[in-house]
Amino acid sequence: MKNTKVRALVESAIMIAIATVLSMIKIIDLPYGGSVTIASMFPIVIISYRHGLKWGCAAGLVYGVVQQLLGLSTLSYFTSWQSIIAIILLDYVVAFAVAGLGGAFRNCVKSQSTSLALGSLLVCILRYACHVLSGATVWAGVSIPTKAALAYSFVYNATYMLPEVIIMVIVAVYMGSAMNFNAQLPVRVAKSESNAAGSIFTVLAGLPIAVALICDVALVFSKLQNGETGEFAIKQIVNVNWLAVAIVTAVALVVAAALFMVGKSQKQDA
Repeated sequence: MKNTKVRALVESAIMIAIATVLSMIKIIDLPYGGSVTIASMFPIVIISYRHGLKWGCAAGLVYGVVQQLLGLSTLSYFTSWQSIIAIILLDYVVAFAVAGLGGAFRNCVKSQSTSLALGSLLVCILRYACHVLSGATVWAGVSIPTKAALAYSFVYNATYMLPEVIIMVIVAVYMGSAMNFNAQLPVRVAKSESNAAGSIFTVLAGLPIAVALICDVALVFSKLQNGETGEFAIKQIVNVNWLAVAIVTAVALVVAAALFMVGKSQKQDA
């Protein structure tokens, strides 16, 4: 029992550190808050899946506090203690602590990949809800227009959370099919060489779509927000380079389809 607790504590510390490093590698960093990372919450999901929700929530809480310490500068926009507490909770502590619920499907879904994917989807939705609520209340009139603040908050936070969800789910499916997290120590799943190659190609098929979505978000959203006031300006959509959006999307779909067909062929040969 003591060895189990020590192992869980050590793994939690390592995963929190990895999650923190990943959170600092930003694929997209929006000027008014929010960024797309390389599945930075997934290490906390692993802790929750391996050691249960209590350990997961504890690790998520620590991770949320670390994120708050890294984002202390955001508190300078507010003077009232109520707003400061709301930002600390909704944008950091609670928003990232929910990653500890990522193992919620372990006992009700047999497939490890599916369980991790559903857990990742759940924590992303909960985090998105926290950011939307924060944007529609605390940030209204600061970086989000007061008028139609809820609708704007839904759109603004979706621009970085949607790519984050896709990346999280893809990573969860891949890691769930490649590693056995139910073992005492995570080990690689043994597969035949051809079947493993097929699985890798199938999983990789989602990467071009994720990259294209991230690029499309950057191309479109960068034109929809006034750089000086931060206000949402839908009329500026005419300035979007739609040809670039179309080309990026088309190339991603072709590459994804090719990878999927190669993966399917490899599995059939196995």
